[in-house]
Amino acid sequence: MSDVEIRDDRAAGRLEAVAGGEVVGHIEYFVLDSPAPALVPVHTIVEPAHEGKGIAGSLARELYALAGREGVAVAPLCPYVVSWAERHPDEAPAADPALLAAAKERARG
Repeated sequence: MSDVEIRDDRAAGRLEAVAGGEVVGHIEYFVLDSPAPALVPVHTIVEPAHEGKGIAGSLARELYALAGREGVAVAPLCPYVVSWAERHPDEAPAADPALLAAAKERARG
C-alpha cells in the first residue's frame, strides 16, 4: 500500500487516504476537549473500488499514531475503529469510559 498517502485535514475533521491524487477513503472525527483532549472517530468510509486493500486499517492505525504524537487519547465511536482497536491492543490503548461517555454526549449534541 505504498501508493496511498494519509493526510490529516483537521479543519474538516477528516483523516484522508489519498491515492493517485484522489481521496479513496477517510475517517471522520472530531476533537474532544473535555474531560480530556481526545480524537473521536465517528465514521470510516472507503470508496467501493478501493475496498479490501487495507485502507481502512491504515487510516485507523494512523489515527492512533497521530493521537500518540499529539499526546491525546482516542475515544472511538466508529464501529470499524472500535473493532480495529480490539484487534490491535498494542497500537490502540483502550479509551477511558468517561472519555467515551463525553464523546457520545458531544456527538449527540
